[in-house]
Parts: sequence; structure tokens; C-alpha cells
Amino acid sequence: MSDSPVSMHSPGNEPAGEAANAADPAQQKQMEQAYAQMKRKMSMAEIGRKIKHKIMVLSGKGGVGKSTVSTGLAVALAQQGHKVGILDIDITGPNVPKMMGLDGRKLHVEGGRIYPAQGHLGVKVISMAFLLEDEDTPVVWRGPIKLGAIQQFIGDVEWGELDYLIIDFPPGTSDEPLTVAQSLPDIDGMVIVTTPQDVALLDSRKSISFASSLKVPVLGVVENMSGYTIHGKGTPGSTVEIAAPAGRTLSATCDEEGKFSITLDIFKKGGGQSTAEEFGVPFLGALPFDPGFVRGGDDGVHRIVSEPEGASAIAFAKVVSSVQSQLAQGTSSSLEII
Repeated sequence: MSDSPVSMHSPGNEPAGEAANAADPAQQKQMEQAYAQMKRKMSMAEIGRKIKHKIMVLSGKGGVGKSTVSTGLAVALAQQGHKVGILDIDITGPNVPKMMGLDGRKLHVEGGRIYPAQGHLGVKVISMAFLLEDEDTPVVWRGPIKLGAIQQFIGDVEWGELDYLIIDFPPGTSDEPLTVAQSLPDIDGMVIVTTPQDVALLDSRKSISFASSLKVPVLGVVENMSGYTIHGKGTPGSTVEIAAPAGRTLSATCDEEGKFSITLDIFKKGGGQSTAEEFGVPFLGALPFDPGFVRGGDDGVHRIVSEPEGASAIAFAKVVSSVQSQLAQGTSSSLEII
């Protein structure tokens, strides 16, 4: 018989210590995912403390100018000297980078942290558009992947100290706003964007009810595309008549310089204010129908940047003032998901 020790190492007979150390690949992956999720949640809490005000911008339907309002709020606040960021949560149709003049920009990643791109007046921007190889590439993701990307946009981004974070959502009341509300602490409230026509107002009511179900305050309703003003010149003191929608005729008297202006209510008027009054939420103001928004969005220069003294910039300033008034009154409250 040999005096050499006999090895008892055989499949199924590993010592307890070795078995414990030999992690199953699936379990290892689960542990890594759980650790990453824990770090992200801690990061979200830290981000929440570094950002003074967090404002969600929603619309019940598409095409009402929600991204125009989001970028306008951000730029107007930056013009006041505030540190501002925009989080573009529209995963499948991100438009904010183009509207902010950041087309083709790529994000900087360092130490596992994502650094936002910077647009006009230093406004920081995060968007899915920065991650696409081609702007024509569709994002075809199922819900869980999309929501994971949203959490990563919140938890893995190095926003730094911000006075305001404007969060731009896709139309509707689905997973995206719910995920943000659950992930980002201390949301100050929602700004609901609508246009005056009945179909848009119907959907804006749903957004207000959605905010109520989340226990997130509604900071107010913005009526976009509220009237198109025609400016012209004629004989001083003369009356000018213009055919208006619904078969009406509008008239104006030229001043001593021969100048006149007439506002056409292309999409009706006042629906946003009446909806706000019906639900008992603030009406933040009306923004004019301005073709300059179309050109500015395509050129990457917001209307209130290209024409800071114009009617649209003045209207945005009033909306921003109304939002700040609501924040000062302490309308925000802790989030409670029910």
C-alpha cells in the first residue's frame, strides 16, 4: 500500500469551501446585475439631491409641440442664469438634440459615467439620439429594455449641480413617465402641453388624471399654437378686413403709421385655460402659433434664442414665470405610487 495521500477530489465531492467559491455563471450574472442596480439606485438618490427642481413635460397626444415647450422652458430658464438640463425620454422618437443644435453629437463616457452634451447657454442634454449610429435607425425595443435604458439615463449620467431638470416624454401616459416618477425622487410636478382643439384637450385631461393617480402635482397647463397673428401695413386710419376660420371676418384699424395686426384662432382658443379651470389646476399661459418654431427646430436654434425680444420669447417668459410661481408656492409633494 502506498503511503502517499489519497485524493478524494471527484465530481460531486468538492470540499464545501471550494463549492461555495465556484459560483454558478447564472448566479454570478444575477449578482452582478443586482449590484449594478443597487449602485444605480444610490446614484439616482444622489442625483435627486443635486438637482433642485425636476419638472416633467407631458402631452396626451403627439403633435402639440411638447418638445418645443420643453426646450423653450430650458432655454428661457438658462437665459435667467440658471443651470439647466434636459432629459429626453422619448426613446423611439428623440428630437431634442436636433432642436438644441446638437445633431450628430456623441456622448462622452468616462469611469462608467455618461456626460451630457451641452447646447445653447450651457443647457445639458441627454437623449437616445446620441446613441444612434444613424438618425434614420429605428429603435425597436420591448418595454423592459426601454425602461432599463431610461433608468440608465437617470442613474448613470453625471448631471452635476442643476437648478432645473426638464424631462421631455413621448406622448401618452404609459411606462416612461411612470418609470421616471418611480426612479427619480422628489419630482416637483408636471407641465401639461395641449393645443386648443377638442381632440388635444381630451387627451390633456387624461394626462391631468394620470398625474393625480401618481400623486405628482400638476404645475399647470400650457396652451400651445394659440392664435396666429398677422402683421401688415395700410393707409393710416383705414380699416382692414381679413377672412378668418369658420366663415368669420376680422377687422383692424391701421394706426398713425399705417400698421395693423389681427390674430386668427386657427385651432380655436381658450381650451387650455378652460381645461385647467375644470380640473382646478393652474393655467400657465398661451404660446402663439409661430412658423419660426418650425425653422428654429430644423436649424437647431430655438425661436427665443434667435429672436429674444419677439412675441414668442415674451410668451415663454410668462409661462416660465408662472411655473416658478407654482414652485415657490410649494406645490410639490412626495411621490406616492398607488
